[in-house]
Amino acid sequence: MKTAFLAAGFLGLALFPAQGASIAKSYSYFTIGGSTLEEIENELSVRGPQVKSTGRRHPGATQMEFTSRITYATDQKGRCSVNDAKVTVRAKMILPRWKQRGKAERDVRLIWDTLSSDIKRHEESHVVIAKNHARDMEEQLKQIGRQKDCATAQAKAQAVSSRVLAKHDAAQDRFDRIEGMNFENRILSLLKYRMEQIRASQKRQ
Repeated sequence: MKTAFLAAGFLGLALFPAQGASIAKSYSYFTIGGSTLEEIENELSVRGPQVKSTGRRHPGATQMEFTSRITYATDQKGRCSVNDAKVTVRAKMILPRWKQRGKAERDVRLIWDTLSSDIKRHEESHVVIAKNHARDMEEQLKQIGRQKDCATAQAKAQAVSSRVLAKHDAAQDRFDRIEGMNFENRILSLLKYRMEQIRASQKRQ
């Protein structure tokens, strides 16, 4: 069973043990130009990945595919149960790469560094949400009890997968909404922190 999901990116997640569910991450980049904030914003809106669910382009996106491999076992009476379940998430993060850094003012470079770091953090967060749900799917699949036959067990497994994927999609949408509402305050706080670090470094020199 494979299901694809595309998470949009707007401009400390919980950690969990490594066991259960696996993830394969890859990265691709789109190049933007511009030497001012206005030009960079325009480049992102023109060249960023387009997300079907919104119809808009975004400064970053993550394509995710869930793959489930389930084995079944039957007893002497023909009753069937899940013997093992493995869920893998393949995540491809699409991130911006700025090519005109050398032509930009120092303040623009500082804001870009802050923004691009936040975009990457946002997309990595989508992957963590996906892995949490993949682990949950594995656990629920393994808990499917003995059924009268394997067709029934497979139908139960499909129902579990569909239910967890629906929860996953809702969690991703909720994360995007919260991030979108907090974007301005988050970026301002990050900029303030970076500027304080720069001042502290200058004082030590």
